[in-house]
Formats: sequence, structure tokens, C-alpha cells
Amino acid sequence: MAQFIKLYNDNPNPKEIAKIVKVLQNGGLIIYPTDTVYGLGCDITNTKALEKIAKIKGVKLEKSNFSFICNNLSHLSDYVKQIDSSTFKILKRALPGPYTFILPGSTSLPKAFKKRKTIGIRIPDNIIAQTIVEALGNPIVSTSIHDEDEVIEYTTDPELIFEKWQNIVDIVIDGGYGDNYASTVIDLTTDSPEVIREGKGSLDIL
Repeated sequence: MAQFIKLYNDNPNPKEIAKIVKVLQNGGLIIYPTDTVYGLGCDITNTKALEKIAKIKGVKLEKSNFSFICNNLSHLSDYVKQIDSSTFKILKRALPGPYTFILPGSTSLPKAFKKRKTIGIRIPDNIIAQTIVEALGNPIVSTSIHDEDEVIEYTTDPELIFEKWQNIVDIVIDGGYGDNYASTVIDLTTDSPEVIREGKGSLDIL
């Protein structure tokens, strides 16, 4: 059964963060808060954990649309091909924030993503998510957890999330109520930015 860990966004407990990082390093799955909806994630370098998430989502890993949660833009050069200054300016304006940017993948992507031409990058405006990534030393993969309820697309209450996911994941982090709007997804790999999904973020950043 999963651990249920309460964290505060303004000051996450370092001991609890260390516990979460250890679980991720051992191939565990976590559910964690972002600045939009709660996400299901694991260490991007752990192929077995990635395969578990793909199975939960009912997709093949090589066809999955998982995004990378980073804690700042310095991770970009590790996973993204060189981008022009106008693209970088959009990223600087928007991040951290409720956006997922599709960018050209580099040749140094982790094993499971080697064949990817593009990847989604997220830097949520959420201290808990950023602190976990910083302590882990590399991004975590992220995918939203949908609700079966046709009216509510995403579950916002951490206790209800725990009730549903306690036998599927290793840790559920309670970071307060989540949002019910996913991130805005913007493709920056074409000549002009293309909005793939309009979510929580404003389009004024483009």
C-alpha cells in the first residue's frame, strides 16, 4: 500500500523529500501536485518504472506522450536540441508556469525516449514538484491522472486520489487541493507556435 505524505508548497520537509527521492531511484511511482492537476510520475531514467506508467495508462511506452518535469531551464540542454532565441524568450516568459512546451529532442535523451523527435517540457510553478526534481538530480516523467467521472475530468482531492491509487503507486503526496484544468500545451517545433491544448495558462506569453 502507498505511503501518504503531506507536504507544504512553501516549505517541503527535506526528510520527506529524501524519502520520495529514494522511492523514485528504486523505480517507484508517485502521485504529486503541480501548478495544475495532480500528476503520476517516475524517474525518467528508469525504464521499468516508465513501462509501469505506460501500462497503467494503457499505451505503449514508445508511443506515450509523457512530459518531463524539470525544476529550471538548465535541464533543457540535456534533452533538447539547440533552440533559437525567440523560442527561448517564450520559455523564459512562461516558466515556471502551467504550460507544457513541445520541443525538439536531442540525441542524449534517456534510453526509453531515444527514438523521440520531440519531447514535452514542464516547469510547474510548484515548489514541491521542483524540490523533488532538484533533489533527484534529473527530471521526472509526468502524465495527468484522469477521473472516471464524466463531469470532473481530474480529481482534485489528495485523499480521494489516495483512496483510488493506494494499491497502484508507491507514494501519494498531499500538497493541498489540485486544479481541475490541465496545462496549456504549445508546440514550439514549427515555424510559429501552435497551441495543441488550451488549458490553465494564458496565451499572452506567445
